[in-house]
Amino acid sequence: MQAKIGGIATIKRALISKDPKNGDFEIYAEGLGLKTILSHPKVDARRTLSNHIIEVYEVLGVEATRRSIIKQVGDTMKEHGVTVDLRHILLLADLMTCKGRPIGFTRYGVDKMKDSTMMLASFEKTTDFLFDAATQGKHDRMRGISERIIIGKPISIGTGMFDITHSFRGELLEARH
Repeated sequence: MQAKIGGIATIKRALISKDPKNGDFEIYAEGLGLKTILSHPKVDARRTLSNHIIEVYEVLGVEATRRSIIKQVGDTMKEHGVTVDLRHILLLADLMTCKGRPIGFTRYGVDKMKDSTMMLASFEKTTDFLFDAATQGKHDRMRGISERIIIGKPISIGTGMFDITHSFRGELLEARH
């Protein structure tokens, strides 16, 4: 069998396999070049995947990035025999793309997501976040779930959404919703 080989400079190596189910050829490539690959006339763009989140974002946008995160996390968990409720993976993908661009779920990415000092302190580098907040005079409204748990207050969902204060003498009556 003879094959004409042409290349994309940013692809370091490729593996070609034949799908036994439908006889289609699949190419697994190592490197970058999603935009170039998608523009090739013999490539089915609807079935082309990339595991490079930033490249997916730059070529296809934030929604494709979100879908790629969902697929990659799901596939990785399945490969390791870990069962994770899809809703958790969807929430993670939403958090990683909620700013309109991909944000890593690391101490640096979480730092960009939230303004709440206590939420940041609950994730990682607790003393660093608390020190920075103290030296900068930051104010935390303690509205998130993590913050409420840390300070021992009811979470602001369900019946915890309401604060009711009243006086038996009728002088003070207030409610917050």
